[in-house]
Amino acid sequence: MSLLDDHDVSRSPQRDVAAPGTAAPSGTAVPTGSVERPAEQPATGQPAAERAAADHAAERRRDTRGPRLSWASDRPFHEPLGHAAPSGWRGSHAAYQVETLARDVVLATCVPTLLLFLMHGVTLLQLSWGLMIGLVYVAFVAVERGYDRQVIGDGHQEFEAVIRGGVLTAAALAVFAVGADVDVPRTIVFLALPVVAVLLLGARHLARRSLHKRRAQGESMRRTLVVGDASSITHVVDDLSGLPQYGYNIAGVCVPSFDGPLPALGVPVLGTVSDVVQVAVDGEFDVVIVTGSELSGQALRRLSWALQRTDTELVVAPGIVEVFGPRVTLEPTAGLSLIHVNAAESRRSRILAKRAFDTAFALGALILLSPVLAVTAVAVKLTSPGPVLFKQTRVGKEGREFSMLKFRSMVVDAEERLAALRAANEADGPLFKMDRDPRITRIGHFLRKHSLDELPQLINVVKGEMALVGPRPPLPYEVAQYRESARRRLLVKPGLTGLWQISGRADLAWEEAVKLDLRYVENWSIAFDLMILWRTVHVVVSGHGGR
Repeated sequence: MSLLDDHDVSRSPQRDVAAPGTAAPSGTAVPTGSVERPAEQPATGQPAAERAAADHAAERRRDTRGPRLSWASDRPFHEPLGHAAPSGWRGSHAAYQVETLARDVVLATCVPTLLLFLMHGVTLLQLSWGLMIGLVYVAFVAVERGYDRQVIGDGHQEFEAVIRGGVLTAAALAVFAVGADVDVPRTIVFLALPVVAVLLLGARHLARRSLHKRRAQGESMRRTLVVGDASSITHVVDDLSGLPQYGYNIAGVCVPSFDGPLPALGVPVLGTVSDVVQVAVDGEFDVVIVTGSELSGQALRRLSWALQRTDTELVVAPGIVEVFGPRVTLEPTAGLSLIHVNAAESRRSRILAKRAFDTAFALGALILLSPVLAVTAVAVKLTSPGPVLFKQTRVGKEGREFSMLKFRSMVVDAEERLAALRAANEADGPLFKMDRDPRITRIGHFLRKHSLDELPQLINVVKGEMALVGPRPPLPYEVAQYRESARRRLLVKPGLTGLWQISGRADLAWEEAVKLDLRYVENWSIAFDLMILWRTVHVVVSGHGGR
């Protein structure tokens, strides 16, 4: 039977599979893998944890009352198919949302009121201004989805919501001042709103770090079921299991059928695709992630309808996994829902805004860090013979070459000695890396650990050859070895920092570094840049991943 069939897909004729831990119907072959065999055929080669999970699922299914749950149930839509037990994740995440909202209200109202009091004294008007500004700001953050369950705690969207909320609040104040002929205190526009924005961003960052620490300890996790073919499931499970900060606890998978070999993922296979609703209820899952091409169209729609009546969220992992946010728009056309994926650099206004931001930030950083630059230059000059700055040809946007500047951290003849060290290369892909590179000077180790050797690249940013945030600037011989996917890194300017910098730096494998760079290329934004710059400060100070 096709999964796209309109019939009850949970009842496949002649294909009923015994629930894990139960005996199969007469004449039915029970599949191998993490689903338990009949009593007379004990399971072999199955991890104890998988057998225990499968036994637990089987016990729950034996205790389930009523008919087997069906995607195509004839029950009215107001009648639930079944409910999982109250989820610890739902309660903790709801509390996190409430805490975020309450904290934003307090900060957004108290800070303007305090500033107005310090600069203008206490009057009823000042108190009213402070309260109004705070509530309007929070309302605009809510309009920008800054409190949505899918947004807070992960990604950069909630930070974008805070920034956009501040911009909209300033615009609303301007319209109100002109329309109502009211004199809006300049303290609010030029001081209170920026301070509130910074405080809200900082508070959310600290709250997120606390949340991620709890998730690393197994708390506030969504019990997750992954559905799809073996290769797609493997990709999703590997990615999410290695990143607990995103809150997905993969507790089981469902595969198309038991005919072939089952994926060895370290999590139990709890059923087939047709069993998803039953497994979701029996296993008390919070989220069902559908990946691959096994479920699409009508079948996916019917599954979403059924899961709506089980208090279980449905998440679809599409093939275009690295594209999200403003680049993806949904257009209902002729009874179809069409997904539009816009070009990575489709709007010139965004490019100009990024260029202006990069130039202003780089100029300010050069002025503020001038004492650090001077001390570093002196240290390089006194500790090894040769020039202070090292110029190297790198490849920029659209393949244009430029001279990248760095404080010299190696001996003068480092390039000539590279060929003799190729055999000791410890990196994969076209990169070269040695943990104990003999060409690095004494001061060079310190400079590289804390990325101080990169500071002269601020001059490249001002000149427009680089950006503050972007892919790692590659060497010409590296670009010559790029495959088609890796060449997309050249669609934007290389960066002084980037996702590769905050995710492991020199410790990253080549394929992982390319993946991070492509993720940035496909989804860059100024808010995303600000988040990366913020995290770069922590990475540079700690020296994590430097060499």
